[in-house]
Amino acid sequence: MSTLSQENWKPKNPWLLVIPTMLAAFMFALDETIANIALPHMAGSFSVSHQESIWVLTSYLIASCLTIPMIDWLGRLMGRKALFISCVTLFTAASFMCGISTSIGMMVISRFLQGLGGGVLIPIAQAIMMENFEGDELNRAGSIFGMVVIIAPILGPVLGGWITENWSWHWIYFINIPIGIIIVALSYKLIEDPPYAQKQSNVKTDYWGLLFLIMFAVAFEIMMDKGNDQDWFNSSFIVKLTVIWVIGLIGFIISQVRQKDSLIKFDVLKDFNYFMGTVVLTVMNAILLASMAMLPQFMQNMMGYDSFTSGLTMMPRGVGCLIGVILCGKISSKVDPRVLSFIGIFILCLGSWDLGFINLEISSMNVVVPNILYGLGMTLGMIPVITLSCKTIPPERMSNASGLQNFIKTIGGAVGTSLVATFISRFSQMHQHMMVDWLRDTNTVYLERLQAYAGQFAQLTDFSSAAYMAQTMIYNELSRQAHLWAYVDSFRIFAIAGLIILLLIPLLRVKKA
Repeated sequence: MSTLSQENWKPKNPWLLVIPTMLAAFMFALDETIANIALPHMAGSFSVSHQESIWVLTSYLIASCLTIPMIDWLGRLMGRKALFISCVTLFTAASFMCGISTSIGMMVISRFLQGLGGGVLIPIAQAIMMENFEGDELNRAGSIFGMVVIIAPILGPVLGGWITENWSWHWIYFINIPIGIIIVALSYKLIEDPPYAQKQSNVKTDYWGLLFLIMFAVAFEIMMDKGNDQDWFNSSFIVKLTVIWVIGLIGFIISQVRQKDSLIKFDVLKDFNYFMGTVVLTVMNAILLASMAMLPQFMQNMMGYDSFTSGLTMMPRGVGCLIGVILCGKISSKVDPRVLSFIGIFILCLGSWDLGFINLEISSMNVVVPNILYGLGMTLGMIPVITLSCKTIPPERMSNASGLQNFIKTIGGAVGTSLVATFISRFSQMHQHMMVDWLRDTNTVYLERLQAYAGQFAQLTDFSSAAYMAQTMIYNELSRQAHLWAYVDSFRIFAIAGLIILLLIPLLRVKKA
């Protein structure tokens, strides 16, 4: 197939391709977070601890990390349409296996298979969108893609909480089955492979690349997931994992640079827009997933909300996303995309900074406005960058570019989610260490409060027990305040991270593909 014929190739109706690809991307992104709320119920069903149930999430992330960077190689080996349909079929079958799982081992294996099938769905959807649209249509398609990858993880905890409370956790997986069947049927009818995405002969397998990729991805995900629980580098287990993933990463990069038929073509990072855009998107994805993990945790642990109600606190983000999608569709063709992205990331910073003033007296309504700002800022900031970062990539290299970009974004999301647990743990220790200095006999306010509490408890028990109960009550309140400040500091760090990537937006170049 000549280069000219590749350039002249166009699908019959590109908008029809959006239906199955975006449905698949939505299904995969939804399952990244839908199981979070149901973990306690799964742990009870399988008679395992909460820490063991975390493998339900970890196995899914590990598997998706393995397949995302292999999308270009698998596409050449099978053809992109065949790859897409096969992965949707595997994802759907694995969802059924998750729903009927009777042990934690069966569930982890099923989730691993689900991640293997789902890992390529978002990169393929992004590649098809970027290949088949131009100009204003590309902006509209980018808005749809951005809405899918942002709204789906937000809806996950809400939908998962509702299904778990009203039916059972099994149904958070069973709902994928009819959707998967519809996607497969539509894909057979609507998806067309361009000449450069069809099955190729004599495709060689990079076995060294596969080996190093497995070493790197598996060790890194487990390290980030278990690091805080194991006290990071004070644990020999974490140190060993670090050595494995560092060796795997170095070996993977060397093998991909030296091998002609490699899994990933790293030379795409030479494209300035692609490199800068990937950095911005990775940090934004880390902020998105980290804040989504932290806010429901705050509402449950500090405010006493149940799982479903805490999940509902994320719904205003969906409202902000919808507003952002509408705005992008209306003004993206009239405004410099860098300006739009700059405004969006600035709004995201405002939302993070606003959440940095939470306290223990707030109601659920006090997080509505910051969450709307989060959703609006994420959409306005992310959609133009997705478009700009891949706009200068040739169509025949789009699968490789989208796969690598989503792989890096996934790593960023894993880092962000893991940092949440570390921030809360370490910052609360730091603030508790600073606050405990006020609980001294030389502090008259502390002594007055201690005597007042002890006097109240003395009416119910002896004096020594009353004094102990008063000290315990004050210390518990100190611990709560220390944890509160840990959440405050974390949200403010997210705002600062947003300001840093804000400085990168003017560096992006606006030019035609």
